[in-house]
Amino acid sequence: MTSGIGKSRVLSDFEDLLPVMAEKLGGEGLIKELCSGFELLMDKDKGLITLESLRSNAAVLGLQNMREDELVSMVREGDLDGDGALNQMEFCVLMFRLSPDLMEESWLWLEDVLQDELNNTKRS
Repeated sequence: MTSGIGKSRVLSDFEDLLPVMAEKLGGEGLIKELCSGFELLMDKDKGLITLESLRSNAAVLGLQNMREDELVSMVREGDLDGDGALNQMEFCVLMFRLSPDLMEESWLWLEDVLQDELNNTKRS
């Protein structure tokens, strides 16, 4: 299923940038940057990214050219618990999902960790 969010030029640019950020910052640094992005976009009173907070704060992250339907799609696509807003975890998961290259790298990192764990278990 392809959503409108996947077709957005702005988000397409983001898809290309996220793996570069991950490479330069490392996993922990990337998570810190995503958390900072979440805090910039969230409704300060609710502690969530709502459609309204996304609409009013999108320009901070260079997303001012996103159409209303793209903003709605972004919230819907990331809203895993169905509350109509994004918590920090949902936001981070969405950002990873929007970057297929980063997802591929994440699976490779996971495979490496699991293989190391398996090797350590065999040695014990």
